[in-house]
Amino acid sequence: MPQARDQDDDDQQGDEGDLSDLLSELRILLPGAQMLTAFLIILPFNGGFAKIVQAEKVVFLLTFFLSMTSLVLLSAPAIQHRVMRPLQDRERFKRVADRIMMCGAFTLALAFILGTNLVMSEVFGHIAGIIAGVLMGSLIICMWWWLPLHLKRSKKM
Repeated sequence: MPQARDQDDDDQQGDEGDLSDLLSELRILLPGAQMLTAFLIILPFNGGFAKIVQAEKVVFLLTFFLSMTSLVLLSAPAIQHRVMRPLQDRERFKRVADRIMMCGAFTLALAFILGTNLVMSEVFGHIAGIIAGVLMGSLIICMWWWLPLHLKRSKKM
């Protein structure tokens, strides 16, 4: 019987730990999104911005929109958690928050890729911007998605 109680305690701590882990992970992602967004907000007010070609302005606007979207999505679970307290269905909240967080990470990844393309295109030209964007996308795919899934499948972590 004590084992069952210990198991229940572990499950409850694990549930709370999962939610705490999720909120901590969001605290790590948010500064990256905030920094990118801050950079993008001030960019149009610089004198040289008016000189960039129309295609780069479109990339800028898409990058800005994705960056802002990532901020909304990445901050949503923390705000929702605060608004919904006390949680009635903790498991459901975690599932929804996890999906929202992954959507936020995805839009942040796209903003990183387009931001890389924008900067490299301005500094080294359009082809270099595309290459840099592809390299950044590859790095994000490998580090954010492929490696963790690979380690999970191989049970090495």
